[in-house]
Amino acid sequence: MNVLVLLVVALPLFFLAYRIYGHYIAGVFEENDNNPTPANQLKDGVDYVPTKFGVVFSHHFASIAGAGPIIGPVTALMYGYAPAYMWVVLGGIFFGAVQDYTTLFVSLREKGKSMAEVANNSLGRAGFILFILFTLAVIFLVTSAFLGLTATALTSLVPLTVMKVEPGTTVLKTLVKDGVEFAKIGGIASTSVIVMTGFAPILGYLMYRRGINTRIAGFLALAVALLSILIGVLAPVTLQPKTWMIILSVYVFFAAGIPVWAILQPRDFMNSFILYFGIGALLIGVLAGGFTGVTLEAPAWNVAEGTAKMGLIWPFLFITIACGAISGFHSLVAGGTVSKQIAKESDARKVGYGGMLLESTLAVVVIAAVAGGLAFGTYVDIVYPAKGASNPILAFALGMGGLLNKGLGIPMAVGTVFGILLVEGFVVTTLDTAVRLNRYLFEELWGLLFKKPNAVLKSYYFNAGISVAVMFYLGYTNTFRMIWPIFGSANQLLAALALIAVTVWLAARKKPTWFTLIPALFMMATTLFALYKLLVTRYLPAKNIPLIISDIVLIVLAVAVIILAGRKLLAISQANRTSVGA
Repeated sequence: MNVLVLLVVALPLFFLAYRIYGHYIAGVFEENDNNPTPANQLKDGVDYVPTKFGVVFSHHFASIAGAGPIIGPVTALMYGYAPAYMWVVLGGIFFGAVQDYTTLFVSLREKGKSMAEVANNSLGRAGFILFILFTLAVIFLVTSAFLGLTATALTSLVPLTVMKVEPGTTVLKTLVKDGVEFAKIGGIASTSVIVMTGFAPILGYLMYRRGINTRIAGFLALAVALLSILIGVLAPVTLQPKTWMIILSVYVFFAAGIPVWAILQPRDFMNSFILYFGIGALLIGVLAGGFTGVTLEAPAWNVAEGTAKMGLIWPFLFITIACGAISGFHSLVAGGTVSKQIAKESDARKVGYGGMLLESTLAVVVIAAVAGGLAFGTYVDIVYPAKGASNPILAFALGMGGLLNKGLGIPMAVGTVFGILLVEGFVVTTLDTAVRLNRYLFEELWGLLFKKPNAVLKSYYFNAGISVAVMFYLGYTNTFRMIWPIFGSANQLLAALALIAVTVWLAARKKPTWFTLIPALFMMATTLFALYKLLVTRYLPAKNIPLIISDIVLIVLAVAVIILAGRKLLAISQANRTSVGA
C-alpha cells in the first residue's frame, strides 16, 4: 500500500475530531475566557507563570511527545502496520485527546491542582493515595525505560553501507570495528543535547527577565538548535552507555529544583523547533513518497510473529503504544505544570486536545516512515535482535532516512541524523519533567501524611533524590524490553484513574460522563489483563523480584480503584436521584 494513504485518512479525521468532538467537550465544561486561570490568580514567577500560547504549547508538546509516540509505534509495528495505525488514530481521538483536555481543564478549574489533588477531592483520601502510588510507579518505570534507551541511542553506531554511504565520502565522524566502518550517529545527538541544555538558561533569562519579543526568541532558539547540530556533526560526544546513565541521572537530579523559566521552558522551546521541523520533514516525505510510489514494506498484519515476540495483540498492542494513542503520563504534565501556565481557558483545548492530535499525527508518520523507509528484516534485527540491546530509536532514524531518500532524494545519512536528533532531546525533556513532577507529588504526599512535615521532606534534593535513585537502579539492572511492557501497563492504569477522577468530578456537577467513562473502563480491563500475563509468562519465570513486586502492587491498586470509583459513582447517582425526587 502507498505510504500516503495512512496520512490522507488520518488528517481529516483529526481535523473533524478537534472541530466537533473537542467543541462538544468544551461545551460540557462551559469554557469561558472571562474566568481567571490559576496562572493569573496565583502568579509566583516560579511555578505559576502566565505564558503565551505558543510557548506553553511548545512546552506541553515537548513534554508529552518525548520519545513515546516514536518508541511505542516502532516497537508495536511487529504486529503489522494496520493494527498499530488503527489504535493510534481511534485511540488518539476518543481516548488520548479526551484525557489530555479534560484533565487539563479540571486542573484549571481546581486552581492548578495536580490530578492527585483532584482525585483527593473527587474520590477522597484513598483516591489521592492511589493516584500518588500509580503516579510514582509510572514515573519510576518511564524514567527507567527512557534512561536505558537514551544511553543506548546516544551511543548508536550505524554501518556506512546501511546508510548508502561510501567510505571516505562523508563528513560524519566514523570508527572502524571488526573491519566495518560505522558512523557515530548517537554522538551527534549527544552534542546537540549538551549545547541546547547549556544555552537554555541564557534564553530563559532573555525571555522572562529581559522580556525580549517572542519572535526574536524564536529565531534565537532556532539558531541555537541548528548550531547544536553543526557542532554535533563536527565534534560528536562519544561515551559509554553506563556513563551516560550516570550523567543523565545527575543532571535530572539538579534540574528538578531549578525554576521552569531557567531550563525546562527554554530548552523545550528550542527542542520544539527540531520536532516541528522533523514532523514537517516526515509529512513532506510521506507526501513526496506517495507521489513517487513509495510503498509500505512492513506487512499490514503480522499478528502471529508479533504475538511470538510480544504477546497477545490484546492487551499488548494497547499498552505498547501509549503516547500517540493515550498516556496517563500526559495527565501529570497537564495538571502538574501546564495548568499553572495557561493564560486563558480557550488555550486549554488547543493545548490539550490539539496537542494530543498533533502527537497522534507524529505517531502516524512514524509508522509510515518505518514501514515504508526501512526493510522489515532490518527493522526486526534492530528492534528485536537475537543478541544485544533493542534500539527502536535507531530503527526510527533509519526509517526516516530511508523515507526521505526515497521520496525526496535526500541522502539517507542526512535523514538518519535528523531522525535521531528528533528523538534524543525530547527523551531528556521527559526525564527532567518526570522527576520534577515526582518532586511535586512527594511534597503533596508528605503534606497529607504529616501535619508538619520535616524540613528534609520538603527539600527537593530529598524528593528528587528518591526518584533518581529508583530510576537509576531499575534502568541499570533491566533492559528496555523488560521494563517497557510494565511501564505501559502502569501508564495506562494511570490514564484510567485520571479519567475516572474526571468522571466523578463531572458526575458531581451533574454533567455528561460517557466520553470519559468508556475509555476509562476499556483501559482498566486492558491493563489488568496485561499485568496478569506479564506476571505469569515473564516476570515469575525470570524470577525478576523488583518487577514481580511492581506487577502485583499495580494489580492490587487497580482493583482498589475499581471498588472505590464504583462506590463513589453509585453514591453520586443516588444523591442526584434524591435531589431530583425532592
